[in-house]
Amino acid sequence: MVLAAGLGTRMRPLTLERPKPLVEVAGRTMIDHCLDKLTEAGVARAVVNVHHFPQMVKDHLTARSRPAVAISDESGELLETGGGMVRALPLLDADPFFCINSDNLWVDGPQDVFHQLSDAWQPDRMDALLLVVPHARAANHKGKGDFHMDANGRLTLRRSGRIAPFIYSGIQLVSQRLLRDAPDGPFGTMVLWQRAMKEGRLFGLSHLGLWYEVGSPDAIAPTEEALLRG
Repeated sequence: MVLAAGLGTRMRPLTLERPKPLVEVAGRTMIDHCLDKLTEAGVARAVVNVHHFPQMVKDHLTARSRPAVAISDESGELLETGGGMVRALPLLDADPFFCINSDNLWVDGPQDVFHQLSDAWQPDRMDALLLVVPHARAANHKGKGDFHMDANGRLTLRRSGRIAPFIYSGIQLVSQRLLRDAPDGPFGTMVLWQRAMKEGRLFGLSHLGLWYEVGSPDAIAPTEEALLRG
C-alpha cells in the first residue's frame, strides 16, 4: 500500500495546487520515485489511497503499467494513516503487505529495502516491521528521532526530553493482524503501533542506505543535489 492521501500542509504553497505525491524532485514526482522502487524490487501490485486532489493522482497513475495500481478512494473523508489502511483492506490481497508513505526518497544499501524487510520478517513474533534510519543517514531531518531499538530489534517510543537514535522512514512491512479490532473512522497508525509495542510485537530494521526527508519546499533542492551526486 502507498499512502498518498495527506494534505501536505508543510509543503505549502506547492500543495495548494497539487497533492504532495505529485511534487517533483529530481525530475520525477515523489509517488513515481516510490512506485519505481517497488517495480524494481518485483512488487507487481500497489494499492494507493487518495484524498487531496484525488482526480489528479488518479489521472497521473493511469500512465503507469507497473506496478498495477488499485485506488482506495478517501475523497469523502481523510482517514489518516491507520484508517486509510483499514479502508484499503478489501483491496489488500497479501499478508503481510508493505505500507509506504508516498513522499519517501531513499537510496538502497547492499540490498533493496523490500527484500531486506522480507528477509527479516518473522510472522510468529511480529505485527509490524518498520524500516528505521539512524540520524547519520537521514538527510534534512531536524527532529529528535522517533524510536529506541533494543538488541533484539524491538521498538519503543522516544522518551520525553530525550533524543531517539532512530527515525521512522515511512516504510514498513505489516501483518493484517496489526489491523484487528481497529477503531472506526480516522486514526493514525500510532494507535496500532502502541498496542503492538505493549505486546512486544513491534520491531525495527535499520536502513543500510540513505534516506531523505522532503517535508517542506526548502528540502527539495538539497535532496536533488544529493541524488545527483549519487
